[in-house]
Amino acid sequence: MSSAQDPFYIVKEEIQESIDKLQNTFHLWEKTPSNTGERVHLLKELTASCESIEWQVDELDKAISVAAKDPSWYGINEVELDKRRRWTSTARTQVGTVKKAVDSGKQQSNLVGTSLNGTRQELMRLPNDRSHQAGQSNQYRAQDNDDFVSSETDRQMLLIKQQDEELDELSASVERIGGVGLTIHDELIGQERILEDLSLEMDSTTNRLDFVQKKVAMVMKKVSAKGQIMMIAFLVLLFIVLFVLVFFT
Repeated sequence: MSSAQDPFYIVKEEIQESIDKLQNTFHLWEKTPSNTGERVHLLKELTASCESIEWQVDELDKAISVAAKDPSWYGINEVELDKRRRWTSTARTQVGTVKKAVDSGKQQSNLVGTSLNGTRQELMRLPNDRSHQAGQSNQYRAQDNDDFVSSETDRQMLLIKQQDEELDELSASVERIGGVGLTIHDELIGQERILEDLSLEMDSTTNRLDFVQKKVAMVMKKVSAKGQIMMIAFLVLLFIVLFVLVFFT
């Protein structure tokens, strides 16, 4: 089976594309300032991508384990199996590296989120015990604070909407890869059944052949040497007649 037709390489290509996208997002996340909503959005996207890719690699490992039971039946050898195992191990390592950084980023994000909420609460507080001279200045400050909170809320809503759209695309990709994995599983089960049926037919044919050989041996023992010569002569004559009928008529 060629690489273009092998289900392993089809799934491998999709997983590799997901890993490349994950790494690009990770590099963008590293360059994004820690006190922005965009960094939080990227952090959530990285977490979802890592979980999805890990699941895909696990499913691919299961397919490799099934093929390892009888590599020759699937048209592969031990070298190819080792190559596939190395690729899945490398993919899992790449995702694990990103996941560790993401887990660390989650802790930092939680600290930043707590600080930001405290800042908003402080900004929304209006001093009620100030004198009449500072009233106008406080009014302007409160309006600026409200504008800031409103702007941040709109930005967070936009980021959440974008994240929902990207998660929908990721979910569709996972469903597509899951379908490919199920197809591979069904094909492996069908091929295993065919192999079992073929093995049974070969056993049955072997038993019949042994029986015929024993019968021929018994007949040859009962026939004298003269009878054997006559039988051979008869078979030769029969062969000549059949040869003439086939090629000269």
